[in-house]
Amino acid sequence: MLISPANVEEQSVVTNKKQEAGIQKQSGKAVYRRGSLRILVSCFLFLVSFRVASAAEPTYEEHIRPLLAKYCVRCHGADKEQASLRLDFAAGLTIGGDSGPALTAGKSAESRVLLAILGQGDVSKMPPEGEGPTAEEIQWLTAWIDAGAKSPADEPIPAPKTVKSDHWSFQPIARHIAPVIANGRQPLDSFVAAKLHASAMSMSQEATRETVLRRVTLDLIGLLPAPEEVAEFRADASPDAYERQVDRLLASPHYGERWGRDWLDAARYADSNGFTRDMPRTIWPYRDWVIDALNRNLPFDQFTIEQIAGDLLPNATLEQKVATGFHRNTLINEEGGTDPEQFRVEAVVDRVNTTGVVFLGLTVGCAQCHDHKYDPISQRDYYRLYAFFNSTLFNPGDPYAPKIDVPTPHQRLLGLPERKAAIRAEIAALEKELTDKAAEIVAEAEVWVQSLSEAEKDKLPFNVKNAVQLVPKDRSEQHKRDLDAHFRGLEIAKQKYPQLLKVAELKASEPQFANTMVTFEEPTPRETFIQLRGDFLRKGAKVAANVPSVLPGLTVPTETPGRLELAHWLVSPTNPLTPRVVVNRAWQKFFGRGIVETENDFGLQGAPPTHPELLDWLASRLIEIGWDIKGMHRLIVTSATYRQASELRAELVEHDPINKLLSRQARLRLDAELIRDVGLAAGGLITEELGGPSVTPPQPDGVFEFTQDKKPWTPAMGKDRYKRALYTQLLRSSLYPSLMVFDYPDPNSSCTRRNRSNTPLQALTLANDLAFVEFTRGMAARLLSEPLADDSQRMTKAFEICFTRSPNSQELNRLLAYLISQRDAYATQPDATTALQPLPAVTGIPPAEGAAWTMVCRVLLNLDEFITRE
Repeated sequence: MLISPANVEEQSVVTNKKQEAGIQKQSGKAVYRRGSLRILVSCFLFLVSFRVASAAEPTYEEHIRPLLAKYCVRCHGADKEQASLRLDFAAGLTIGGDSGPALTAGKSAESRVLLAILGQGDVSKMPPEGEGPTAEEIQWLTAWIDAGAKSPADEPIPAPKTVKSDHWSFQPIARHIAPVIANGRQPLDSFVAAKLHASAMSMSQEATRETVLRRVTLDLIGLLPAPEEVAEFRADASPDAYERQVDRLLASPHYGERWGRDWLDAARYADSNGFTRDMPRTIWPYRDWVIDALNRNLPFDQFTIEQIAGDLLPNATLEQKVATGFHRNTLINEEGGTDPEQFRVEAVVDRVNTTGVVFLGLTVGCAQCHDHKYDPISQRDYYRLYAFFNSTLFNPGDPYAPKIDVPTPHQRLLGLPERKAAIRAEIAALEKELTDKAAEIVAEAEVWVQSLSEAEKDKLPFNVKNAVQLVPKDRSEQHKRDLDAHFRGLEIAKQKYPQLLKVAELKASEPQFANTMVTFEEPTPRETFIQLRGDFLRKGAKVAANVPSVLPGLTVPTETPGRLELAHWLVSPTNPLTPRVVVNRAWQKFFGRGIVETENDFGLQGAPPTHPELLDWLASRLIEIGWDIKGMHRLIVTSATYRQASELRAELVEHDPINKLLSRQARLRLDAELIRDVGLAAGGLITEELGGPSVTPPQPDGVFEFTQDKKPWTPAMGKDRYKRALYTQLLRSSLYPSLMVFDYPDPNSSCTRRNRSNTPLQALTLANDLAFVEFTRGMAARLLSEPLADDSQRMTKAFEICFTRSPNSQELNRLLAYLISQRDAYATQPDATTALQPLPAVTGIPPAEGAAWTMVCRVLLNLDEFITRE
């Protein structure tokens, strides 16, 4: 059917109305010109309609195929499939692309191909450049669609285009034979030595035994070697002395703490929800799972599977469910007036992007709104990955859900989980009785709010106080829940509603467990559509879960693949990216730079590997040893490459100034947490207990002055005050200051490599921050408590604690002179010694003596050498 004069007239009326509205909003002759042009075009289409009507009905072969070939196929053909749309065969119109079918037979007004040509609706004008179809050609297309879009029944449908890339990272991993080089300890050294030999260079000599021990101890457990361990290593002349030290460190429970911190960076772990309210969340059991998994050397493939899909494993254990907290580290917006679906979508997007960066080393997030500009990843690929996570359980009424209790093994042995379940059933029955009175309780809660004085409001818990300070219409759903829960626990409410009293009594008797946020699958899977331009409100073509087309397909065949199939694929030997990414990231930690410097981008815009054969050798080796991460770390740290000295030799300045060829070791400033940890260790204050809720060590006042909700932060006392920095509570909107100073990353997104800066504020923190002053007081107590003969012995002991070496004569003399000057200064200023006394106090030590040694320790902990790994 052709466009009738009546339709054209109707279109002209609509055009005129739009024209009149435009004239009212704008001014100038240009507006009138555009309106006049529209009228002329409408008239032209009207006249052409009679011409086409008089002709025979347009056919696909005679009219439509030439039209598509002339205007469309250059961007939507066999050689190029813009937006996954091919128009070089008739069925391509109905198959469609990322936006969905390009036509709807019999309905030209709803067909995207015609809307694109006309530049109407939410469809971009096509073709975007040059001349488009004539009015006559548009009428042919319109008539053909409205007549049913008939095409030859025998037209062949070409097979989907195979996505291929010759980029190095998408190729299968090759097992290279190591070059034959005489001075290597193991094959990996041969790859490095051969590259140096080709540039007429050689490795540096091995670092001193003390330096290597300090280096490997910091790298594997993030702490300083004890003086006793150093002395033992010095005295051990056996050929495998160093290897046995490495094995001791790999077996240490502190190994999981050191390497768990790096994984938590990638997992964007934090103890709060983010955005302006940034309310606390409980997810530290996931952090503890990571530490435990690394300590027991859970193979990396299983480590991955349990975090991506532990809840979907057959007979999933409690620990495997806790592991899925990996993808619950997304932000949660609790602001008033937000759209839950929008932030559910943002959480899914974050999971896709994080998975791409952490496991594939690709910037897949660039394909959220359009095909990736550089890598062979289409927008369709992106939403296929999105489909794996689209049905992750989300409850708009409770953004923290789902979460589970995490009872300790002892609590499980006592049957406390079963007891809690019975009590919960009783509580549920009582709360059901109160359902009909919910509105009444809310009204009475508001009466109570209005009766409060300002002084009474200030005494409320901070989240309840935030709710009562708002008028009812401005309270978010979370505000309402906080207020309702608080009011129901008050005596005034229990007196009116006896069920609340009984509920309170039952809750008081309920066993208490830690809980954590986990990932569950929704009972009914959601459909996934490509989001046009990344807008979740604009749905394009429907897609099914799958992996990027440029990579090998899923390894576990199933009609409806889910997160579990994705997890198995990520660590499949056929996937060339994950093994390379994993070993490269380990290499980066041990040498300061990865073999691929852009560790988060293995795509076409990333840096090529400096040692491609070595990278593949390590990746294939990781698979051969069963994804044994400790084994891979042992392989690296026992190599000659790792054990090199870090000094910059003169001949390297010209040929390898930034050490890309690994002609020496790297000299690296410690990460933020390790700076605190080595301070605690030097001070003899460190709490070595693993795991548990996040703690609140001392921090400067005023940290929360610029946040919406001021959080409680009572400095911990006792052992919690001196736990490793890994356990410090991390609030996204107000990170622990001394960690931020030393480049702690933004936990709102995945971090796979930390920056290292050098600022004056770092020196001020080391010198003046309360926590670091306590470390120096602890170290002073440690030195003054030991049976050492004189100041020289104490000073030598201090050097061994901090630097794993003895001071030279110049260093010793300068520090002894400084000690004497401080004794004299504090002898005449008794009031100034109070804050500088050893911690804990040492019996029989004069105040001036204690303060003087604290100042000496303050100097040592402020030296560059103390916070540097040679």
